[in-house]
Amino acid sequence: MAHRPKLAAVLLVAATALIVPAAPAAQAAIGPLTWSDEFNAAAGTAPNSARWRYDIGGGGWGNNELQYYTNRTQNAAHDGAGNLVITARRENPAGYGCWYGSCQYTSARLLTAATFTQAYGRFEARMKIPRGQGLWPAFWMLGNNIGSVGWPQSGEIDIMENVGFEPSTVHGTLHGPGYSGGAGVGGGYMLPGGQALADAFHTFTVDWEPNAITWYIDGIQYSRKTPADIGGNQWVFDHPFFMIMNVAVGGNWPGSPNASTVFPQTLTIDYVRVYSYQSGGGGATGQITGFGGKCVDVAGANPANGTQVQLWDCNGTNAQRWTVGTDGTIRALGKCLDVSGGSTANGARVQLWDCNGTGAQRWTYTAARDLVNPQANKCLDATGVSSANGTPLQLWTCGGGANQKWTLP
Repeated sequence: MAHRPKLAAVLLVAATALIVPAAPAAQAAIGPLTWSDEFNAAAGTAPNSARWRYDIGGGGWGNNELQYYTNRTQNAAHDGAGNLVITARRENPAGYGCWYGSCQYTSARLLTAATFTQAYGRFEARMKIPRGQGLWPAFWMLGNNIGSVGWPQSGEIDIMENVGFEPSTVHGTLHGPGYSGGAGVGGGYMLPGGQALADAFHTFTVDWEPNAITWYIDGIQYSRKTPADIGGNQWVFDHPFFMIMNVAVGGNWPGSPNASTVFPQTLTIDYVRVYSYQSGGGGATGQITGFGGKCVDVAGANPANGTQVQLWDCNGTNAQRWTVGTDGTIRALGKCLDVSGGSTANGARVQLWDCNGTGAQRWTYTAARDLVNPQANKCLDATGVSSANGTPLQLWTCGGGANQKWTLP
């Protein structure tokens, strides 16, 4: 879809491809909780002013939106049951003026620009979104330098957006210089079976690390973007951002409400939580043992990129000392366990390579003791069902065989 040029502190989203992942994905190196709001205040009370402030007005917000954002508790208040509720209403109780004349709708837009910013980490909210043609709920972030550099140079990370005419689809998008508005870079996820997002609470998450941003719904990864995905444009996601939650009514993307749209409509937020980012992977360190009791081994003590990873008698050397990172990496000798060429084919060679944050270096350890590369949805496998010294490791369709079972430190 196309949008008109965006003004400072205004939300736009790109058309996105729908992706249904084949397996759960590894997650970034997430540290302790740094900020949260659990919304446990008394019913009818306003959002906590130490955490949230308001954007107010009816100027269209760069998208020809129809609502007037207020700071009234009629549009944003706690419900007394552990939630904050943003309510969009068809009304104009105070004669508000909008860009198109007398306003027809009110809503709320809350932000942390004056209270909290952070670079990198996990940003997550559990929400139940509104429904109906013309509704546009969003949970998103803008760079804290927007006042000095403007949009899109500041960067924008859309964690969750939905438009009413796509009741089952969540969108996650990046906007920056050269990839803003309708050219934004992102992905989307459609709930299976035609379920509507508004039917239940869902958890919306981004894991943001240097050179990578990953989106999840209910723990399912549906998109991951790196500087390689933005077409040679500038990556503007290496400075602090602030959060925004809002419900827009109408606008260029969702279109206007119609006779089927029921008001009021509510965005109900159970919690918003932010966790720090930990560099270097973290996690446990030691041997990884597999088929025949052999250890996962690097062929050589000073490996170059592309060095074979193999089975070998366990010997306690650094070539068999692996750090299983909380960011999904598995590291030895300063490099990462990597799938050659990022291949997803059976027989793809597993090697050591400089850590680069790609899906070829992400691994998930399952309760069945499989090491899965989520990008390929395939398992780490001892080639030829062999446990001989020097047996190379590869990717192969997960089959439950002993040559695909591993014990991690």
